[in-house]
Formats: sequence, structure tokens, C-alpha cells
Amino acid sequence: MSEPITVALRILILTHRVPFPQNGGYPIVVGNTIKGLIAQGHQVSLISINVKNQSDKVHEPDALLSKISYTEYAIDTRLTAVEFVSNLFTKNPYNIDKYYNAGFEKLLVQNLKDNAYDIIQLEGLFVAPYLDAIRKSTRAKVIYRAHNIEHLVWKRLARQKGDPVKKWYLNQLARRVKRYELEMLAQFDGIVAFTPQDEDAIRSYGISLPVQVLPIGIDLAMYRPVTEKTEPTSLFFLGSLDWLPNREGIEWFLDNFHKEIVDGELKVKFYLAGNAIPEDFDEYEVPGKVFIQGEVDDALEFVNSKSVMIVPMLTGGGMRVKIVEGMAMQKCIISTALGAEGINFADGKNIMIANDADEFYHAITRCMADEEHCRTIGRNARLLVEQQHDVQAVTQGLLSFYATII
Repeated sequence: MSEPITVALRILILTHRVPFPQNGGYPIVVGNTIKGLIAQGHQVSLISINVKNQSDKVHEPDALLSKISYTEYAIDTRLTAVEFVSNLFTKNPYNIDKYYNAGFEKLLVQNLKDNAYDIIQLEGLFVAPYLDAIRKSTRAKVIYRAHNIEHLVWKRLARQKGDPVKKWYLNQLARRVKRYELEMLAQFDGIVAFTPQDEDAIRSYGISLPVQVLPIGIDLAMYRPVTEKTEPTSLFFLGSLDWLPNREGIEWFLDNFHKEIVDGELKVKFYLAGNAIPEDFDEYEVPGKVFIQGEVDDALEFVNSKSVMIVPMLTGGGMRVKIVEGMAMQKCIISTALGAEGINFADGKNIMIANDADEFYHAITRCMADEEHCRTIGRNARLLVEQQHDVQAVTQGLLSFYATII
């Protein structure tokens, strides 16, 4: 067992997107990690790529910024048609290559020369193109946090496609991502995964590095459900639709249940909220039945105001932050088993698992007919999060893992 860390560490966290505001899974995970490390007395620096489609957004000042050293660098990740086609004949997949920028690398290298870090933590595969420059510029230990096993996301997406051209393309991309991902994973000093399933995948590829499974941690003090403000018989989905598994899942749900909600036996209202909802989703809106709300000002207030969360994930990987948050808000959640992957759930006790349209239909009707059953599941869900997802306990686990690496 490793000795506890008794001195303040200097930690650099590297992200492929700006984690402010913390209104999505990736920003919430990064933000909570930083908060946990700071609360335990460590010095944290954050360097983030600000991609072109984020650069024009005005972010509200975040209190976290006053407690860390923060740098962001804008790059344009958009590809021309010529670049997209030419990338098909290069070694690395375009969706990773597009995050490499010489100017950002120069800024990063200078920062590494100016600071003596103990730990550098890369948040996901899209900042892995900078690993070689990091190794040449510092002796710090480099940790990789696997938000998911990236190539498996694309492989699962390919399986869902009926169009043979799209299936072929996604399979090609999955193979290229896998080759790159496995090559990079072997070069870190340690890996943090969110789920045992992701650890098993990493081990199955013969990677012998230290791997630590740590669940998503949240600050439970932020999650204060007020049941009196919850609208009965209301379903909701909250998530960013620029992540393909989210979009695919919600399109599947709407294709299967839109008619039932509008004209059928499901006497519920459905609310869709989140970032990057395409304009054509407005066609689903039906006054008094289906509400396409887009980005909401206060995500937790929105969650509190609705009774049942749906997570119809058909592909993807890692652990769903929104499920952990929904549980913390005492929501009854209906999810596929894949959507709830990595969470130590008990079906029918602290979540409802539904893997196809019939199971989703029966779960929804059960919730609508038995509100007390829903409330009991929500209360049990909150207990699970209190026991296994408190950010301070998760942070201590992360620090213990650092101690084995340093």
C-alpha cells in the first residue's frame, strides 16, 4: 500500500476543450477533479484548448479560476473537404489529428520549462498528440484519464448503422483510432479509468501499466432536491447532442415514442435540453406535449423540475456524469444497461434498466402509474451516490494512485 502524500503536489491538467461553464459531462469531471485537489491542499494548473466553435462564446467568470493557474489557447479544428479526404490516407485518425496545433504545443512546452510539475494529467485521447513534447520537456509523471475507450465508441456506432457506406466508414475510423489509442496508452506512467469495464478493455490489449478505477466524484452539497418543485408525469433528457452517442440515443427515443407521447397512451410531457441541439429537432416540438428547450441556464434547477430522467444510450462508453448527477438529485432514472455502465446500480432499487423499446415503454408506464415507486428509487439513488461518488473520497483515491506512481 502506498504512503499517503503529505506535501503539496504541483499538478498540471491538460484538456481538449474549455471546461467552463461546467454544464456538460467532461467539464463537470474536470472541474470537480480540480476542486477536490485544491481542497486537499495541492497546486493545480490547467491548460485548455479552446476550439473554434467555442471561441466566440462568452463564459461567465468561474470562481475556480481564482484558485488555479489557467491558460487557454484557441485553435481551429474544422477540416476542409480536401483535408478530410487526404486524412483517410494518413496514419492517424482525423478526429484526433485535428487537435494538434504547433502554436499550442509551443505554449505548452514553455509552460513545462517554467514550472516544475510533479504530475501531468491528460484528460482523454484528444490531447495525447502532445505526449511526445511533454516527455521531452519534463520529468513529471504523466497520467492518462480514460473518459472512455475511444475506439469502442466508434465501433459501437458502426454496429448501429444500417447504411453500408456509413458502417464501412465508421469501422475504418474505429480501426484507426484503436491503433493510435493502444500505441499511446502504453506510453503513460499510469492510467485512470472510470469503470471496471474500461479497465478490463485496457488489460485485454496487453497493457501492463498501473491502472486505477475511480468513479466520477461530485460535490454533494451542490445537489439539493426540492421535490415540491417537481412536475409530475414529466420525462426529460439532458445532454449535449454534439456527442454522437447522445444524439443517436435521443433520436432512437423520439423515433420510438414521439407518436405515443403526442397521440398515444403515454400521458406524459417530454422535455429535451442540452447543448448543440440541431435546429431540425424543432420539428419534434408539440405544444403541451414535447418541449425542445435547448441549453438551460441552470441545469440542476431543470433536473429538479422534472420527475423521470431517461438515458437511452445505445453506444458510447465510460461513466455517464448526468446519471450520477440525476441520482444525486433523487431522480428516478430509466437507462439502458450500457448507459449506466460502471455505476454500481441495482435494477429496480436505485435505477430502472430498459434495453429496448418495449422495456422503456413498460418502465415509463410503471413510473407514471406508481409515483411512490419512483420516489423510492430516487431516494435510493441518492444514497448510492453519497456512498460511492463523493468527490473528496474519489480525490483521495486519485492522490493515493499518484503516490504509487511518483
